[in-house]
Amino acid sequence: MNIKLENYAEIVGNEVVDQLHQLAALLKNIRVVHINSTKQGGGVAEILNKLVPLKKELDIDVSWEIIEGTPDFFKCTKYFHNALQGNNIKISKTLLKEYERVNEVNAEKLHDTLNDADIVFIHDPQPAPLLQYFPNRKGKWIWRCHIDVSQPDRLTWKYIKKHIKNYDASIFSIPAFSQVLPHIQYLIPPSIDPLSEKNIDLEEKEIEAIVSGLGIDTKRPTMLQVSRYDYFKDPVGVIKAYRLTKKFVPDLQLILAGGEATDDPESQRVISDVHEAAGKDPDIHILLLPSDAHKSINALQRSSDIILQKSIREGFGLTVTEGMWKGKPVIGGDTGGIRIQVVNHQTGFLVRTPEGAALRTRYLLFHRDKLNEMGKKAKSFVKENFLLTRHLREYLTVIVSLLHGQKERIELE
Repeated sequence: MNIKLENYAEIVGNEVVDQLHQLAALLKNIRVVHINSTKQGGGVAEILNKLVPLKKELDIDVSWEIIEGTPDFFKCTKYFHNALQGNNIKISKTLLKEYERVNEVNAEKLHDTLNDADIVFIHDPQPAPLLQYFPNRKGKWIWRCHIDVSQPDRLTWKYIKKHIKNYDASIFSIPAFSQVLPHIQYLIPPSIDPLSEKNIDLEEKEIEAIVSGLGIDTKRPTMLQVSRYDYFKDPVGVIKAYRLTKKFVPDLQLILAGGEATDDPESQRVISDVHEAAGKDPDIHILLLPSDAHKSINALQRSSDIILQKSIREGFGLTVTEGMWKGKPVIGGDTGGIRIQVVNHQTGFLVRTPEGAALRTRYLLFHRDKLNEMGKKAKSFVKENFLLTRHLREYLTVIVSLLHGQKERIELE
């Protein structure tokens, strides 16, 4: 789908698009590089798939590179992911050595690309050590943290911090995630693309065809959670909430829809646990969707009565944003970035337990007028705060700030 920046003006207004062109005019003749560990699966890849082409459209010389790793490398970085979000995990020296070795190998492959770049965005812990291999680097390096590091395992954070402390800046999603670091920090929440296949409006007939084609009865009420299969997303807790709700709504269905991130070695075990928890209940639909099943997810979100994201830890939760954009209140875990999206009792409900999720689900199913009222507020809240154009503007502003930081005044055309 070839979407131009001007197409967004129909949603956000011409003034917003004009601002983007004004900022980009200050960034002519610079090279920007983004680095992460996967092209598909998870919110980081999804965001970069949208932001990078729009930067190119603004005539910014931007590229997106992927580091390659071994199974032990990704095992180590999965441990990082869990430990930085609060789990007490001891990571072996063998895995840490492999983590550093893989980064050194990737640094050699990417040497010319990164050494000469004006701005380098390093996303999350996987490529964090790359900086040390570029002592003569030309540009500014930014560590972009997408996960909840508000209460990290102390030893793991100490190890990661030694790799990121020498960056020129860091970006976190919300204030609670920021940590003490010897450089400037920026706060930039993630975003969704309202014109992507996952978020555009769909005709009712198309929604019906897609959802029924997945084996779901569109005439019966449904609960839906969309997310990759990860213990922090608490899919087993969602099943418990569904069973508690079904006592009062006998024809209720549950849909768990998601896929696997290519850099997550733990997902198969989570999927196995989910199937075990679901048992042989024909009303629990466990969907393992490919990474490009965007229209299917769109249709599922639009057709479902209740959308949940019952995460225990969450960096931001783009599926929350997506659900709200469809005019649905979201029942979300009271954690991380979900808290800045779900305004309790206004755009959805914040919960901590399966019992709490069941209580709020039951309330909305029996109070459809309230469900619709909250859904309208939810969509409006996303439009004002969490669309791609805002995200792009703030990234450009960070670049301008780092490149022109000594100037008291920066003139926009």
